[in-house]
Amino acid sequence: MPDTPCPEDLLADWTALLHRCGAAGDPAPAGRELLRRWSEPQRRYHTTDHLRAVLGHVDALAAHADDPDAVRLAVWFHDAVYRPDRSENEERSAVLAVRALTAAGLAAARVEEVARLVRLTVTHHPESGDRDGEVLCDADLAVLGGPPQAYAAYAAAVREEYAFVPEPDFRAGRAAVLRQLLALPALYRTPTAHARFDAAARANLAAEIAGLEAAG
Repeated sequence: MPDTPCPEDLLADWTALLHRCGAAGDPAPAGRELLRRWSEPQRRYHTTDHLRAVLGHVDALAAHADDPDAVRLAVWFHDAVYRPDRSENEERSAVLAVRALTAAGLAAARVEEVARLVRLTVTHHPESGDRDGEVLCDADLAVLGGPPQAYAAYAAAVREEYAFVPEPDFRAGRAAVLRQLLALPALYRTPTAHARFDAAARANLAAEIAGLEAAG
């Protein structure tokens, strides 16, 4: 199989981000390695398109963050390790972030903040006042608040990533994840994301849960 072409727009964004954050040397090789990870064949939703979309949402929500570039770095790493059949993806992604960003010469405090943010995507439940965590989680969950057709495409892509899971088990597990999201104290924490996505997201989640239950 030929190598997947490197998305040059994303590579340019990564390089500019690392330079803003004080990286030493050429960030491009590390960026290409990250993009290789984001292009792995087991991915259907957690792809470079997802990376690009979440970065765009962070740009739209950046005024709510204390350190928008730390949030952007966390976006780059939050699904850098992604194996649907494993449960430690976020932890392994955080470890990768620490290793890569330390090697790039970034300040230790920012590296630790990025790792903390990556780990936060296990629950998408930032503490009150965690502005960077709120922006990251809102950007990552923005897909839930899309139009019904776009949401259906997202849900179908997630199912493809879990094609190895039998249908009854997938329906039960997926419905549990969606109920956990609906049970969060707030699905979106920033005023901008709440106003833009909350109502549509709740409708989409409720509709998918109903479909999963009906199919069972």
